[in-house]
Amino acid sequence: MPSMSLSELQQLIRTMYSSKDEQRGIDGTFMWLMEEVGELAAALREGDKEATAKEFADVLAWLATIANVAQIDLEQAVINKYGRGCPGCGQFVCTCDVSEKP
Repeated sequence: MPSMSLSELQQLIRTMYSSKDEQRGIDGTFMWLMEEVGELAAALREGDKEATAKEFADVLAWLATIANVAQIDLEQAVINKYGRGCPGCGQFVCTCDVSEKP
């Protein structure tokens, strides 16, 4: 099975869905993303690994979709925020207290 970078995923989603996504806009797209997050939560509770994997894929696809609509390069955003380590403590193995949000 071939691998796919985050940029490649974002481009694939853009190619497949951009005309619909642009019509829906950020607000409509965000609502679809939240629906998928809810479905992921349900799948995690149920413990069905195959269903959970599919919901993770859906959440990632909708995240790429909303990034496209917002004109954000998702891969570059991740590199900018996490490429030098934890944004909280700066370490590659986070040393932030478990109660902190890094």
